[in-house]
Amino acid sequence: MALYGASTEYVLHSLLWLVDHPEPVSSLDLAQMQGIPPAFMAKLLPRLEKAGLVRAAEGLRGGYQLARPAGQVSVLDVVEATEGRKTLFNCQEIRGRCALFGQTPPEWAQRGVCSIHAAMLRAEQAMRAELAQTTLADLAQGVRNKAPTAFADEARLWFEERAKTRKTGRVRQNKRTAAP
Repeated sequence: MALYGASTEYVLHSLLWLVDHPEPVSSLDLAQMQGIPPAFMAKLLPRLEKAGLVRAAEGLRGGYQLARPAGQVSVLDVVEATEGRKTLFNCQEIRGRCALFGQTPPEWAQRGVCSIHAAMLRAEQAMRAELAQTTLADLAQGVRNKAPTAFADEARLWFEERAKTRKTGRVRQNKRTAAP
């Protein structure tokens, strides 16, 4: 079982498209760029807006854009906005249920934090620290380092063409309905 699901992955990829794209990008375009249902993306982005990670722009060329610089948005910010705060481990205090204890476990058996739970807490703290120190800017730089130089321009042009198509399509439709 994964701690964080596809929602987190799609949101992070969506935000990476916004890092180098200052103009608003529609949730439809973000969904289509990733091959996911638009309704799924439209459900996720308001969570990020509520958390102050993106802001929405209305209108024909509206959409979403980062609300603050990519270097100030940690992966942990995104994960928590998308999934909520989850714990890595939910201790059930099984240590007190040993058959050898009968009905009442001895005091020593339940003293302090369970060693298994303590290990899980340390792992969770390490994971959260890593996610907190990694920013969208870090992730975007990793993509830039891998991708061919022309890829960023291709992506920018794709989003720009999509925005123009929406604007043109709506303007034409309005002209047809306005003139009998």
